[in-house]
Amino acid sequence: MKPFFEHPQVAARLARSRSLLAFDFDGTLAPIVQNRDLAKMRPLTKALIKTLAGTHPVGVISGRALSDVTTQVKGLAIEMLVGNHGLEPGSDLRQAKRALDGARIALGALAKRSPGVEIEDKRYSLSVHYRRSATRAAAHRAILRVAADLRAPMRIIEGKCVVNLVPADAPTKGDALLAMRAAAKTKLALYVGDDATDEDVFRLDQPSRLITVRVGHSSKSKAQYFVKNQREIDRLLELLARPSAETEPLALETRVPVL
Repeated sequence: MKPFFEHPQVAARLARSRSLLAFDFDGTLAPIVQNRDLAKMRPLTKALIKTLAGTHPVGVISGRALSDVTTQVKGLAIEMLVGNHGLEPGSDLRQAKRALDGARIALGALAKRSPGVEIEDKRYSLSVHYRRSATRAAAHRAILRVAADLRAPMRIIEGKCVVNLVPADAPTKGDALLAMRAAAKTKLALYVGDDATDEDVFRLDQPSRLITVRVGHSSKSKAQYFVKNQREIDRLLELLARPSAETEPLALETRVPVL
């Protein structure tokens, strides 16, 4: 992984072409918060995304339910939205919902006997949160044990104090990005994400057609570039919004310091 801001020609290439600009939501466009229901973009982030949506095809590929992420980006003119880790919208949603029936029962029972463990039911996937557990490590192990014993095969996606369960044969974020790029009819795409589920895009390994950026450095990630933290997203977005970003300084009113 290379520092994104040390390679200004990458942002310039994206800014000057009609490239698809796609992002994860939580931890990328919006900071991670203790209560996921309170997550939101900073005003500057929203303003920059809205500007970019006027010049580029912009998409969001989120682990949230499609209805949820649609609400989060309302008014920003983003037409391409995908929820449930790449699954929604899709053609086999009823089958996905049925596949999760056993998981709902088993993990619901675990949550009842495990204070701080919470089930987020997104119809076509489940997120088991344990951020509020007093014994996070034990809660994490218990969730994985229950998930491993389920009759219906699941793809388990680890996150930040969350275990996501998606039907094993469901489309991934990587599939969603490829479909989004095709729909936008662009040769080049950018994808920015911060979590394990975003590795489904990072590992596509299409350097001539896909530029990948991870929020936070990780020696295990397949992303090509990284920014240090979520606060640097605004700086990245402004570079994309300025075709001459490789030579001109950031505007004073929107400058974001490197932390």
